[in-house]
Amino acid sequence: MRSTRRCSRNGCPRQAVATLTYVYNESTAVVGPLAAFAEPHTYDLCEPHARSLTAPRGWEVVRHEGAFDPPPPTTDDLVALAEAVREAARPAPRPPADDLPDPHRGQQAGRRGHLRVIPPGR
Repeated sequence: MRSTRRCSRNGCPRQAVATLTYVYNESTAVVGPLAAFAEPHTYDLCEPHARSLTAPRGWEVVRHEGAFDPPPPTTDDLVALAEAVREAARPAPRPPADDLPDPHRGQQAGRRGHLRVIPPGR
């Protein structure tokens, strides 16, 4: 399952909509639409961080002027959503055999939360 890409800024939980790339030999920071794939030498940014990015003194920032739209859902996202719905709709698993009544003792042994009930005489 593919998860959504998050903003690379520490502590930011928002979804990434832009990619920051540094061009070191030209002293330029380029902020553009979200790249198709996450690369180790780029940074994914949410819209507020993409709009407010500043560069070090002497550097130029080249920024995409259009809207930073979130990426459309992919087939992987839709399949993951369908699987999550199917998983939630499955019936609860049956209890293990040792949680069922003990026909030989006439007493019940079972689990209740984190405690186990043991019939007398065992």
